[in-house]
Amino acid sequence: MKTILLAGALLLTSGIFTRCTAHTRPESAATDPQGDHHAPDTDNTRVQVALLLDTSNSMDGLIDQAKSRLWNIVNTLTTLKYKGKTPVVEIALYEYGNDGLSGESGYIRQLTALTTDLDLISEKLFSLRTNGGNEYCGAVIGQAVKKLRWSNNSTAMKLVYIAGNEPFDQGNVSYKEMISDAVAHDIYINTIFCGNREEGIDTYWKDGAERGKGKYFNIDSDRKVRFIETPYDKRIEACNEKVNKTYLGYGTAGSARKSYQELQDANARTVSAANYTERAVSKSKAMYKNAEWDLVDKVKDDKRALEKLSPEDMPGELKGKNKAEIAAIVAGKAKEREALQKEIAQLARERQAYIDEAMKKEDTKDDLGAAISNTILELARTKGYVAVQ
Repeated sequence: MKTILLAGALLLTSGIFTRCTAHTRPESAATDPQGDHHAPDTDNTRVQVALLLDTSNSMDGLIDQAKSRLWNIVNTLTTLKYKGKTPVVEIALYEYGNDGLSGESGYIRQLTALTTDLDLISEKLFSLRTNGGNEYCGAVIGQAVKKLRWSNNSTAMKLVYIAGNEPFDQGNVSYKEMISDAVAHDIYINTIFCGNREEGIDTYWKDGAERGKGKYFNIDSDRKVRFIETPYDKRIEACNEKVNKTYLGYGTAGSARKSYQELQDANARTVSAANYTERAVSKSKAMYKNAEWDLVDKVKDDKRALEKLSPEDMPGELKGKNKAEIAAIVAGKAKEREALQKEIAQLARERQAYIDEAMKKEDTKDDLGAAISNTILELARTKGYVAVQ
């Protein structure tokens, strides 16, 4: 098995990597090819998570765990508050160790820059295909640290997670030097070894975490994620379907992006009903924003958005209506969405309590998602963030 680097924290959802089930982003819906929806650096409440995944031949199980845990990790991040404020959360995604990638690049490819576009992260994750290759931990850490737009603000929380099962010191780029650079920029390095704990220690995974002021974990990457169904799942699903109807796609890509949103719902469902529910919960949070194509979110960010939007760019359902009618419809959709999100949030709290009780009776071995989520909460406390359900 090769390695998987998750720089920064976050991602995931299981299921088979087949082209028929992994729905992809329509070209007409694409924005920046690297997904660089970067929030202004003036906002000092920021959590940045870079995910770098080894897509070499034997990494299917670990990638499945990543796919299975994406929305669970997102929901962990959405509990964080800094001095009462909800932080901006940005995620980056890399793949490496794949023969289909360029040897000149070190078999490393950036799939997205640090972005707030969660649907983009989901789509890129589901598009991954494994292939044999060479994987170099030092090199991919170095690219993530040097090329991503990390915040310079001292209150930002910046995390790197690298997971795999081959020696941590492979390649010509020193992991020690790259981690030293990361620490100098207040970026935490966490390592997740897929296999025996002692073997991970012997092959420098623990050393990488200690140098990076992070945590070392070991997991069974072939272990299937255990999903617990709850009495609240169906009700959350019904709310999610109503939430989708509150989106008003504007501009040239609005309609395609709205359809694309529903495709990512379908991707989550290919994993399990519980995973679909986790995504629905994520969509009820402030972190899930789509102001670049949804008129409701756009108006929430800019009260004058309706004045600035040309008639040609109006959502199809609003064309031909006067200004007062348009304003009333957008306000109505916003109010409806807010009510549904509050209902989902309450159901999600009850759902989590049910899961927590059920987990007391389960095998509690860590999987990828648990390792990341637990570390997020622990490191968050050191930076002054608190988790609020």
